[in-house]
Amino acid sequence: MHRYGPSTALLVVDVQNDFADPAGSLYVRGGEQVVERVNAEVEGAVRDRARVVCTQDWHPEHTPHFARDGGAWPVHCVADTWGSALHPALRVPDTITVIRKGANGEDGYSAFTMRDPVTGATVPTALEPLLREAGVTDVVVAGLATDYCVKETALDARRLGFATTVLTDAVAAVDLQPGDGEAALAELRDQGVILARTQPA
Repeated sequence: MHRYGPSTALLVVDVQNDFADPAGSLYVRGGEQVVERVNAEVEGAVRDRARVVCTQDWHPEHTPHFARDGGAWPVHCVADTWGSALHPALRVPDTITVIRKGANGEDGYSAFTMRDPVTGATVPTALEPLLREAGVTDVVVAGLATDYCVKETALDARRLGFATTVLTDAVAAVDLQPGDGEAALAELRDQGVILARTQPA
């Protein structure tokens, strides 16, 4: 299926060791299986002159985002550690654009916005102006995890007016509660996000 072109961006969300490797501190079941499908999408996007952007959680050692500091999550993706690095099997060009989120202790769920976990105030990342300057009108989202960073990225993309597609077989869910991933996809569909597959079922 042809989905890329110069006005499209592929957003590869948080395909990092702590999420995609079974040894990671916040491993998403099936995360490592997402990598090869993402690689095929990156190859197609580059071939068709689309923009490719990778996001990374990039947290300080202490943040209200982490359970030990009052938040909800185990320590993960601490800046410049093995866990924060992109998965070694992920094949992206050297010229890739990387958006790092949560570096000042924010909740970095969306590639477009970050939220202060104490005050709730949101601040934008550099992603929207980067895409606007490049003439991007459509975004395709893949990566981890369906029910958190993928969902929030896709919802923000729709809110900002981008035509948005999520590749349902190139994502995987945390599923803190059984069915969270499917519920996230249903919410995305209800908000006008296109749900597609990288390959036929």
